[in-house]
Amino acid sequence: MKDNATSLYIKWILIHIGIGGAVFVLPFLAKLYAILIVLVGFRYVVRTKNHNNEALYVAAYVVGAEVFLRMTEGNFFEQYAKYMVMAILLLGMIYRGTSKNSWIYVIFGFLLLPSAVLSFYTLNFETDIRKAVTFNIVGPITLMVSAIYCYQRKVTFKQVLNIIDMLAYPLMATLVYMFAYTPSIRDVVTSTESNFETSGGFGPNQVATILGLGIFLFFIKIVLQSKNNKILWINAVFFLVVTFRSIVTFSRGGVLTGFVMIIVVVLLLLFYTKSYAKSKISIVVFMGVFALIGVWTYSSVQTGGLIDKRYANEDARGRVKASQLTGREVLIESEINMFLDNPIFGVGVGKNKEYRLETTGVNAASHNEITRMLAEHGLFGLFALLILLFTPMILYLNNKQNIFVLAFLIFWLLTINHAAMRLAAPAFVYALSLLKVSFTDENQNPVSREQTS
Repeated sequence: MKDNATSLYIKWILIHIGIGGAVFVLPFLAKLYAILIVLVGFRYVVRTKNHNNEALYVAAYVVGAEVFLRMTEGNFFEQYAKYMVMAILLLGMIYRGTSKNSWIYVIFGFLLLPSAVLSFYTLNFETDIRKAVTFNIVGPITLMVSAIYCYQRKVTFKQVLNIIDMLAYPLMATLVYMFAYTPSIRDVVTSTESNFETSGGFGPNQVATILGLGIFLFFIKIVLQSKNNKILWINAVFFLVVTFRSIVTFSRGGVLTGFVMIIVVVLLLLFYTKSYAKSKISIVVFMGVFALIGVWTYSSVQTGGLIDKRYANEDARGRVKASQLTGREVLIESEINMFLDNPIFGVGVGKNKEYRLETTGVNAASHNEITRMLAEHGLFGLFALLILLFTPMILYLNNKQNIFVLAFLIFWLLTINHAAMRLAAPAFVYALSLLKVSFTDENQNPVSREQTS
């Protein structure tokens, strides 16, 4: 069985390495790949009737593939992945229903409505209202649908690990494409600014976000899913490669988020596991730290020391930059002022960019989902954020077996602070923190469960 599992895993890896290379050589295949994900994914859920939460696996795969599809222009429209995630999870709900207590996230959705309606009256006449509203609202709506699906849904720990696999596979294709797109880092790095060339030609912030998640995913695969030395070494290689490519995007938020997630899970594993498991985890962490020193050194050499200056908040000449947040504090301050000036309903969905331009002369979209929700939704946005923050924490008190709750919640919280909800990843990963996880299959008969406990 172990040999079969190893062979299957290697087969999946080779398929995705092939996808990354094929799309680079024949770019039109990216759209074919996007179509196949949907067709195969929907057929899979329909055929199985979502008996084992197959909808979660398909949604996870779409989330993992989103950045790859965007950088290769495989998306048919900008929010393709978000709509596909919602559609597949809604299909899953049709087959397997939802928790009666998931109404809390229905309330979250209703809290978004007043400002969405307000925007039709506040947005400038020449603005494309549909585009302005959907750009800002589709992320929270994706979170709502994902959360309703996941709320207290019973899954096994093995199924959670399967979800991690499905998130990770498309990242393998992404890495291959990025290496093909920029084989030499040294030749394209000339400053300490975020670098599109090292990010596959796509936004470094979003690439670093998904690769930062990849750092966490492959670390978990090393610790919990490496059944033999062959799999261990494969996962270790991917961990080092994804770490290197995320670092050299020169976008710090995603990288730091990935390592914060790892630290949180390691601490929980050390707290809950038995002594023999603790020693294994400690060895992995020690080797990981040693390997990361090597990755950082290699990254520094490849970038001519510029990556060191980037993380020290210096420019290419070694001068400390005036802004610690690359100017985002200006956006945050303006959004807080919008909230204070319009505390009840906010300025309306999509209006924050226009309002900022009118009041400060700065023409930029929000990078912070927290202050954006306050600015655009007012007190309704504040109540919505409180629901998002406290609900997973309360559920965790009654389900300590979901050891990833805090890590998933941290990914959502840190990501929306530097990359808003441009990607489907923060919405979907947040929802995973709501799953009710058990180490045994609750569909087994009582005698079986007693024997395995």
